[in-house]
Amino acid sequence: MSTTGAMAHVTVKSPEQMQELGRRLAPLLRPGDLVLLTGELGAGKTTLTRGLGEGLGVRGAVTSPTFVIARVHPSLAGGPPLVHVDAYRLGGGLDEMEDLDLDVSLPESVVVVEWGDGKVEELSEDRLHVVIGRAMGDDGPEEALAADVDDVREVTVTGLGPRWADAGLPALETC
Repeated sequence: MSTTGAMAHVTVKSPEQMQELGRRLAPLLRPGDLVLLTGELGAGKTTLTRGLGEGLGVRGAVTSPTFVIARVHPSLAGGPPLVHVDAYRLGGGLDEMEDLDLDVSLPESVVVVEWGDGKVEELSEDRLHVVIGRAMGDDGPEEALAADVDDVREVTVTGLGPRWADAGLPALETC
């Protein structure tokens, strides 16, 4: 069982801010990092990944890989490639994902898996888990009331394992 390292909570008020969060998170990532994205349909998982791709300086438009399951975006800046996986249509665990060769890609890439909860955790003891939830109007933070409630998201970024013990995640909270 992985231990929890650093954690950050960020209120995001627009898709542009979600993409900016991805750009701000990218410099903390390095080859071998596994990032799990959790959130309902339309929560902003792909938008966050688009920002990660921009921050990592990768080639190609980062779009949802739902129908192709995975896309590889090579780096244009000499950094790690971004492997973007959408496990939504995959029902099984790691066995079903074996054909994607994520274990082979992981050491030299940043692997981002949407809908990966319960499916890819075995790939790495060290991983970053990003949970995106919708703000709920009057039940949410005051910031949600001042913005378009449909766009406001509460994002929790949790580092699991020794790799994330002191990785600078709390700095993300100063959006």
